[in-house]
Amino acid sequence: MKYNIIMKKFDFFRQFRDAVLIINKKNDVVYRNHTFKRWFKDFSNLKKFSHNSNFDICPLNSENIEIYSPIYHAVVSKEDFFARISYQSELNRIYYYDLQAIKKGNYTIIFFTDVSAQNKLQNANKENEKLQEKYEKLLEENQDLQKIKQKAQSQAIRIALINKVSNNIRESLELSQIIQSALKELAIMFNAFKAYYAKAEGDYFIVEKTNTKISFDTIDTREIAVSNVLMEYTGAKPFKQPVMRITVPIYNAQNLKGIIVLLSYQKRELTEEIEILEAISTQLSNAITTAELYQKNIQTIKELKETQIQLINSEKMASLGQLVAGVAHEINTPVASIKSNNGIVAKLLGSIEDTELKEMLTDINEVDKEAISRISNIVTSLKRFVRLDEAEQQEADINKELDLTLDLIRHETKNRIEIIKNYGKIPMVKCFPNMLNQVFMNILVNACQAIEGSGTITITTEFIDKKLVVKIKDTGRGIPQNQLDKIFTAGFTTKSSGVGTGLGLAICTKIIEKHKGEITVNSEVGKGSEFIITICSE
Repeated sequence: MKYNIIMKKFDFFRQFRDAVLIINKKNDVVYRNHTFKRWFKDFSNLKKFSHNSNFDICPLNSENIEIYSPIYHAVVSKEDFFARISYQSELNRIYYYDLQAIKKGNYTIIFFTDVSAQNKLQNANKENEKLQEKYEKLLEENQDLQKIKQKAQSQAIRIALINKVSNNIRESLELSQIIQSALKELAIMFNAFKAYYAKAEGDYFIVEKTNTKISFDTIDTREIAVSNVLMEYTGAKPFKQPVMRITVPIYNAQNLKGIIVLLSYQKRELTEEIEILEAISTQLSNAITTAELYQKNIQTIKELKETQIQLINSEKMASLGQLVAGVAHEINTPVASIKSNNGIVAKLLGSIEDTELKEMLTDINEVDKEAISRISNIVTSLKRFVRLDEAEQQEADINKELDLTLDLIRHETKNRIEIIKNYGKIPMVKCFPNMLNQVFMNILVNACQAIEGSGTITITTEFIDKKLVVKIKDTGRGIPQNQLDKIFTAGFTTKSSGVGTGLGLAICTKIIEKHKGEITVNSEVGKGSEFIITICSE
C-alpha cells in the first residue's frame, strides 16, 4: 500500500523523456520512470548501479571506492548536484549522460539526460579543430615558403643592383633593358655619340637593334680594344674624321656572348677606364647570363606555382573527404538510434488517453522526425559533394549539382539571400562533378559574403553551341575595376586579413581549365558581380 502511494506520488515523472531515479534518505530507490528502466539494466542494489557509472574526479588518498561514483556524490551532497557522467552497459558500451540531482525534502531526485550524440559531436568537432590546425599549419608553412621565395627574389634584385654600372646597368631582369641601361651609362661615361650591343654569331656579330650583320678586321675579341678608326666596322661608310672606337667583349665562361661598341669623337688615353670597363664587362656578363636564365625559368616558375595550387587543393579536398567520412559515420550511428526511438514513440502515442498531452507529444515527434530527415539529407549531400573516388570524368546533371551545392550553403543564404534559379534544359555533361561542385561552392560562398544584409543570387544555366554556360550573379558590393584582372591570381584576395587565402578563385581557374573551359567575371561596385563559366561538352 505504501509503495503504491509513493508510486502515485511520483507518477508525474512518467511523462519525462529523461530518465528519473528517486532515492530516499535511507539510500533506497523508491521510484524509476519508464525511460530509466529502458536505458539502464535492472539492479537490486544502488551500489551495483553506481559501479557502472563514472565521471572526472581525482580524490586525494581515498580508499573509498564509492567516491569515484557520481551517484554517490549526488546522494551525499547536501546541495543540488550536476555532472557529466559515463555509463558502461552490460554490453560494455559507453554512454554519456548529464546527471542532475535535486534535493526535495526526504528525497533525492536524479535526472539523466542522454548526451551521447552530443559528446560524439564534440569529439568530432575536436578532431575537426585538429585538422583545421593542421591545415592552418600547412598554410603557414606555405606562407613561409613564399617568404623564402620572396627573399630569394629580393636577394637576386640586390645582386642585380650591385652589378649596376654607374647608376642602373641592371635595373631589371629584361635582357634588352639591361643592355640599354648599360649602354646609356657607358655612352655618358665615354661621351659616345653611338653605343650598341652586337650579339656574337660565329665570325660575325648581329646588331640586335637594327638586325645588321657586321664584322671587324682589326680587333681581338679576347680583350678590350681601344683604337682610332675611320670606319666603324668592315664595309661601313667611312667617317669624315678619325673616331675613337672602344670594343668590350662579353663572355660567359669561355663563350663569347657579344660585344659592346662605343664610338666617340673625344680622343684620349684610357688608363683607369680600362679597369672600369673590365669590371663592367664581368658585371654585364653576369647580368646578361642571369637575365637569360630568368627568361628560361619563367615557365618553370609558372608551372611550380600551378603545382603548388594543385597540391594545396588536393590536400584540402583529401582532408575534407576524410573529415566528412568520419563525421558521417559518427553522426549516422546516433541518428539511427534516434530515428528508431522516434518510430517507437510514434507507435506509443496511440495509447495515450490525455488528448492535450497526446497532441503535444505528436507535434514534438513530428519535429524530431523532420530534424532526423534533415540531418540524414545533409550527411548524404556532404558525402556526394566530396566524391574523391572520381578519377575519371562522369556524366552529370549540372542543374542537380548546383542544387546539391546550394543545399550545403543553406546556412549562408537562409532568411537572408533569395536564390533565383533560371535553369535551362541542358544535357548530361561529361566532367569531374566533385571539382565543378568545388567551383560552384567557392563562387556562391564568395557571393554570399559579398552581400551585406539581404540580397539576391541568380543562377542561370544554358547550353549554347555545344557549350555549357553557368552564370552566377549576385547583388553584392562588387569588385573595383582595377582588381578584376587580379582576382584569379594566386595569393590575391579582396577579403580582410585572416578571412581569405587568395587561393579559391585561382583553384577554380585551374579546375575550369582542366575541363577545357574558361571563367570570366563582370562587376560593378555597388551593384554586384557576375561570374560566367563556359565548358565545352565535346
